Amino acid sequence: MAQKFLGKTVFITGASAGIGAGLAVEFGREGANVVVAARRREQLATTVARVQETGSQALAAICDVTVPDTLRQAVAEAVQKFGGIDIAIANAGFGVSGLFCELTVDDFRRQFETNFFGVLNTIYAVLPHLKNSHGRIVLMGSVLGRVGLPVCSAYSASKFALNGLAENLYYDLSEEGVKVSWINPGLVQSDFARVDNQGVYHAGREDPRPLWLTMPTAKAAAQMVRAIYRGKTEIVITGHGKLILFLSRHFPNLWRFVLHLRSKGKLKHFKEKRRSQD
Repeated sequence: MAQKFLGKTVFITGASAGIGAGLAVEFGREGANVVVAARRREQLATTVARVQETGSQALAAICDVTVPDTLRQAVAEAVQKFGGIDIAIANAGFGVSGLFCELTVDDFRRQFETNFFGVLNTIYAVLPHLKNSHGRIVLMGSVLGRVGLPVCSAYSASKFALNGLAENLYYDLSEEGVKVSWINPGLVQSDFARVDNQGVYHAGREDPRPLWLTMPTAKAAAQMVRAIYRGKTEIVITGHGKLILFLSRHFPNLWRFVLHLRSKGKLKHFKEKRRSQD
């Protein structure tokens, strides 16, 4: 079977682990040259090795999406190595959680600095090259960018903003010959729950999310890559994610009533369970 992205170059931020690394490997299987960009050098080396095992070329580019100069340097390295960029996936992000009244403006600012402004930095860094290739930008959102849940106000707000941005870029960038997709996954196996509210990674932390409801990374990445190949715009991953969005969209009052009933008097418990090892 022909490889879907043979000879194309894909640039992925937040690719040291989790969904970003899974996407890198899946694009490698489909014949792409893969540029993996993130802060953690050793983890990026592991991702590069996994991509190379598929028979595709890979490049590690150290950068921090909140520091535009490092992103521009990473993009320059990618272009120097592979001659251009066809697909860019703005995947880097983390989650600030907690009761709204216990969070501060600085918590929200830190959340937006990575999840929203980091995405803007990525888009501006890759855009000239996507214009040249008539390529595609893919933004990694979340089901929580379409519906709110308890103790997720900062994270959810950043992803709502990202979905709004994507909806508008779909029109604006079409004038430049650049296509736009955005992905809203539900629970997917990743290092997401191992990053604290300060954005610091804790390797030994247990993931409190229910395993039975969490989609394996490789399966999620394969679905995402397939949807990108088909040129889909908004991509929702996981069955429970699709169900949540269906209920919240078509039965909003019932959805809010049930969720409020489920969470009433238990918000502190949810907070402690979500960040039990902060």
